[in-house]
Amino acid sequence: MSFASPLVLAALVLVPVLVVWYVRQQRHRRAAASAFAAPALLASVAPRRPGWRRHAPMVAFALALAVLIVAAARPQRTVAVPVEQAAVMLATDVSGSMQATDVKPSRLVAARRAARQFVSAAPRGVNIGVMAFGSRPRVLQSPTTQREDIETALNRLAPRGGTRTGDAIAAAVRTLRTPLAPGRKPPPSAIVLLSDGASKQGKDPVQAAQEAKRARIPVYTIALGTATGTIEVPRPGGQGGTEVRRVPPDPQSLAEIARASGGQTFTAGNAKELRSVYDRLGSQLGTARRKRQLTSSFAGGALVLLLAGAGMSLAWFGRLV
Repeated sequence: MSFASPLVLAALVLVPVLVVWYVRQQRHRRAAASAFAAPALLASVAPRRPGWRRHAPMVAFALALAVLIVAAARPQRTVAVPVEQAAVMLATDVSGSMQATDVKPSRLVAARRAARQFVSAAPRGVNIGVMAFGSRPRVLQSPTTQREDIETALNRLAPRGGTRTGDAIAAAVRTLRTPLAPGRKPPPSAIVLLSDGASKQGKDPVQAAQEAKRARIPVYTIALGTATGTIEVPRPGGQGGTEVRRVPPDPQSLAEIARASGGQTFTAGNAKELRSVYDRLGSQLGTARRKRQLTSSFAGGALVLLLAGAGMSLAWFGRLV
């Protein structure tokens, strides 16, 4: 918990001052009674009854004063709230290496399933887009809240071509910077980029990530696959037949992209880990940290204490104080 006006808390020194004043008043009352009456009559002039009940109302009033001062300091706490109208672009690598089966049943199928889980768990107000990138980036679905359209786009993810990560980031930024409605500002946005290899063609990925940072669009990267991943490809040079080629992921390159954009990077060696990454991203991208005022709660508590003190004083002594 924090306070919007912490200097007001200095007024809490009034509480111990009030306590000291009250104690002195009680001692003065006893001393005055002793001076006024003979010792034999002291019990009838200044009886000690009703004991603790005499002080209970004042304790309630002192606590009420302390709570009111805390309320005046405007207490607040940080909570996670859904981000309405936020936009997230799911950019998935669909290069030929995504056919590797080291992530069961294949890297691409696992990516599609995890993306579905992410979409289903995201708040309904979050706009989600789908992009496939291989030899060139293709926006399969602009950011939308229509889950059926997003599902259709995810089903269109199919392996083809190489890996142009920089071009994909640049295309995603252009799409996300487009307002969702005429005359409105672009919404808070982020890119989730899933890939299994280094980009060897097209725009420099780190440069594209830096441009994304300037646009305030962080890139969250996921390196999918294991070092043992392989695919079967035609032999080069027209030799005929096929050969097995290793396709390990490149987490270092993806980490550099995330760092340059102000995002985060993750690795996933199997489908379960990939789903876990999407779960974490869902909690980050679907919500934002906001400060909520607790002033009314504290003020209400102070009012309850004041009423309790007044009620005890009226019930036991027939007066408010």
